[in-house]
Amino acid sequence: MTTPEGPDFSLADVAREGLIERPGVEPATHDGTGRVDLAFTVHAKAEDGSALPPTQRGVRVPPGVTVFDAASWNGIAIDSTCGGHGTCHKCRIRVEGGEVPITRHDARTFTESQLTDGWRLGCLVHATRDLAVEVPPLTTRPKAATVGIGRQVILRPALQKRYVELAEATLSDQRTDLVRLTDAIDDLELTADLHVLRRLSTVLRESDFKVTAVVLDEALIDVEPGDTTAARYAIAFDLGTTTVVGTLLDVGTGTPLAVTSSLNKQQPFGGDVITRISATMMDKDALGRLQEAAGATLAELATRVCREGGVDPSQVYEVAVAGNATMTALALGIDPEPLGVAPFVMTAAQPPSVLASELGLSLHPRARAFFFPALGAYVGGDIVAGMLATGMDRDKRTRLFIDVGTNCEIVLSDGETILSTAAPAGPAFEGGAIRCGMRAADGAIEVIKVDPHALGDDPAVTLGVIGDVEPRGLCGSGLVDAVSELVRVGLLDDTGRLVTDEAAKEIAPGLADRLARIGEERVFVLHRPTPETEVAECVYLSQRDVRELQFAKAAISTGWTLLLEQLGLEHRDVQQVLLAGSFGSYLSPASAVRIGLVPKLPVLRIVAAGNVAGEGAKMALLSVRERAGALALLEEVSYVELSDRPDFNDTFVDQLAFGS
Repeated sequence: MTTPEGPDFSLADVAREGLIERPGVEPATHDGTGRVDLAFTVHAKAEDGSALPPTQRGVRVPPGVTVFDAASWNGIAIDSTCGGHGTCHKCRIRVEGGEVPITRHDARTFTESQLTDGWRLGCLVHATRDLAVEVPPLTTRPKAATVGIGRQVILRPALQKRYVELAEATLSDQRTDLVRLTDAIDDLELTADLHVLRRLSTVLRESDFKVTAVVLDEALIDVEPGDTTAARYAIAFDLGTTTVVGTLLDVGTGTPLAVTSSLNKQQPFGGDVITRISATMMDKDALGRLQEAAGATLAELATRVCREGGVDPSQVYEVAVAGNATMTALALGIDPEPLGVAPFVMTAAQPPSVLASELGLSLHPRARAFFFPALGAYVGGDIVAGMLATGMDRDKRTRLFIDVGTNCEIVLSDGETILSTAAPAGPAFEGGAIRCGMRAADGAIEVIKVDPHALGDDPAVTLGVIGDVEPRGLCGSGLVDAVSELVRVGLLDDTGRLVTDEAAKEIAPGLADRLARIGEERVFVLHRPTPETEVAECVYLSQRDVRELQFAKAAISTGWTLLLEQLGLEHRDVQQVLLAGSFGSYLSPASAVRIGLVPKLPVLRIVAAGNVAGEGAKMALLSVRERAGALALLEEVSYVELSDRPDFNDTFVDQLAFGS
């Protein structure tokens, strides 16, 4: 199945052109039950990229519901980053048979032949009659950093197993079974709940009083027959807004046994935390569905890592979850609305420990889930985990930690004082609001190099494409590279404007013919499939894309500039910049410096930190000391609210220029 790709649109389009037009709800034609039948044909890909057999799914919904909502309600995932609000133009579907109204957004997303073939945006198609709908494959395996730069830790996990051989009760020794067991483990003050008491007597007698006590901290969570001390497992989760990573650990040795990642199943509700918070505010049932989606994502990853690691899930006794404040609240079923409106207040900085089963995980019945604490509504547990992994509180150097994403978290330490803040970067770094933007998946351009003087067979533009396949779009690192390279050769001036055609011929003759127009907008063509391909069907960088990146990088650089000023530091005082997360792993340090995303420093001082949130989650499982260190960060780190700074706007304007 061929999925059409087209330009992307931002909220600015909607504001400029008026409200999204939706076709009027016509009288429904159905079977008289007051419902409309939708027959979905869902396509998917295997992990190796090969096509899986399509699955058929029939659903029945009220007349007038959008196809996107109908699919989401019934667990059928359709790509979207805006949550079905008509702004991202990614929920492409094909409606088979029957005429479906064409909105102006459909007309600007698809070619005439695609429209004739039934391609539409799912959030703009209302189910007013029975329909057959074809759903293209999701980007189910986005590129994710699964290894960070975690410090070495001394193994002292909360999870312990103690094998004991007990003397049987006699008339002269009538100690209770619990006392008999706890006396044998006299270095711990064990507590036992009803679950253990219900099993204790039976297990002791069936195993001839030779048992293994399973302990979390000092809570006795199970008694197992025989010696099972070799089986001690836990799972570390990095619960990201877009991608979730799970790592199975042998806590006895500290060895990772399996790691895997997948898209967060909350994606149909929106590509960022704000749209997901908005979903709960507009629909009272959305919180429950978002909680279920988070649990389903964690459960699926837990099943996969246990299978890959050859471990019985019932031998997994603990999980640690590092997520931002919104993802944590949604996973726990806590109303996130206060996080999305001023003054941006969390329900609690430290979530309670809960049973993993309460999250929907089928592990040991008494397995416990530890959630990282948050510093603020937009500096959450994932950043605390990242600070733990990178030792931000233990290094005397001046270090800058940046987790680039829709919400960019920034931490600055001068070796004594630690400050943190969050900057609203927007979706550009994840491919959102970019004409040819996409996530970091197969077909995404992630590396770009240009040669303004290329001659003959030498390529003027060299592309690095994920999966080594035909380019389909531009991901965040490719966007930064594209802008950086055009700034380097002079086709983009410091203000972010593409130079004139005449100037381009003088500055970069080997690239000038790639400058073109789509309507009134100037673009730079990155990939043209054939010489005959129209510009609108190519992969290109538009003038508006440049502006989107410009605003995003200005927000981020404003954040760290103000933190530096608060500590009385200058750019050159920074001794190390840590770029965290999947995006930071693939971002070119030279490109980041050139456009002003990070301070002007030698590139060797800029380190791709990787999935440090996941590393922090591992450390919390392997060491109670490190877990205590994470909690201590709440007292050591000061949060700076940028919106309260009177100099924010002036600094933001100063940071708009590339290279500033």
